[in-house]
Amino acid sequence: MNVHPLEGLLAETADLLEGARAVEVGAGGATEWRLDGVAFAACANGVAEFRLRREVAAAALRTPDVATSARGAGWVRFAPALLDEFGTDRARAWFESAWRFADEGWAGTE
Repeated sequence: MNVHPLEGLLAETADLLEGARAVEVGAGGATEWRLDGVAFAACANGVAEFRLRREVAAAALRTPDVATSARGAGWVRFAPALLDEFGTDRARAWFESAWRFADEGWAGTE
């Protein structure tokens, strides 16, 4: 099975984060990463989604290849045409930020 570079990057990052667990979801081979059973990131077919703090999500939306996600408030969709060093840095940072946010229990989201 071929793993998209973005999904591989997120899997490597998850290995460094306590409690982050990968779960296969859906028939399309999508992966969700969860902390205490709650999804904080996902990836399928070279598109990643992250649940971020409101201010982090707002900043992310001002960067290339990012849009709002259909997953709901606070989620952003990152679909890089090319995963260069800048995209790699952003994906890692957003993944870790989403994990920290989940670890804090989504403080201040409502």
